[in-house]
Amino acid sequence: MLKVKKLALFGKTKRLEYEFNEFMDRIIEGSLLFEKAFKSYLRDGISDDFNEVVSEISQLESANDDQKKKIETRLYEQTLIPDLRGDVLSLIEGLDGILNIYQANIFRLSIERPDIPAEYHRDFKALAKASTACVDSLIMASRAFFTNIDAVRDHDVKVMFYESEADKISTRLKTAIFASDLPLDHKIHLRYFSDRVEDSSNRAEDVADNLAIYTLKRSI
Repeated sequence: MLKVKKLALFGKTKRLEYEFNEFMDRIIEGSLLFEKAFKSYLRDGISDDFNEVVSEISQLESANDDQKKKIETRLYEQTLIPDLRGDVLSLIEGLDGILNIYQANIFRLSIERPDIPAEYHRDFKALAKASTACVDSLIMASRAFFTNIDAVRDHDVKVMFYESEADKISTRLKTAIFASDLPLDHKIHLRYFSDRVEDSSNRAEDVADNLAIYTLKRSI
């Protein structure tokens, strides 16, 4: 019978483990809020519901910045996991960058208010959904890194799958946009927002690549 390797990084430092989980919970919430806001924008434009999500995701980003500082301070002050501290801090930075992307893209929608024709709504929604699934898989991989290192690879495979799906949808969407009769400036604006919606999945893939290296180091 195959024995599952479970290596808890923090041992007795349950408070730190709790803080990491809180930090990652907010990123999942941020991805869900972004998808919700994007669907709201496609449906109603800048509405009260959209503006409410803008406020919520800003609060999440601010709270996670504070949480990141607490985790960094605790890691150094308590001299915890010194051999892996750099990898863990890099992982936190990478994950936090995803929440920053969500916040920045919500603000871009609010400021630029792109005119997205109805025929492209389906692919834009599918792109947002694939990108969200990619980030969710990365969070699962990150949790596994702290609790059950053997499961990291399985979740990383899902990250790569959803990133590839997002890339396919984005390519299909941009091909359709540039084959249309829309004015060139309109096409370019829609292309820009297609790229921005895809940003989170690209960032998730980069973080997952780094996580695979950290995992290998822990396994040696």
